[in-house]
Amino acid sequence: MRAKIKQGALIACLFLFLFVVIGGGLHLNPSGALLAAATGTPLLIHLFSRRSLPRKLERDLLPSSRSPGFVPNVTESDRSHCRASETEAALPE
Repeated sequence: MRAKIKQGALIACLFLFLFVVIGGGLHLNPSGALLAAATGTPLLIHLFSRRSLPRKLERDLLPSSRSPGFVPNVTESDRSHCRASETEAALPE
């Protein structure tokens, strides 16, 4: 419960900070500053929360168990598959 109150207070402070800094810095009217702060707050929260994720979790967003054809890197693909240039030479004309 206390953590949710703290997160809500931090979000409110970030919103007010963006409202004042963006509105004053860009000389926006109040509705423009409100819109800028309302769209900037979730964006900054997303960027900071994504940055604080461990790298291991960030890479494994699509586990291979759910996607059988998933290859994490193109260079690590299965060597048994033939390339398009190989199949073109094998097809009779």
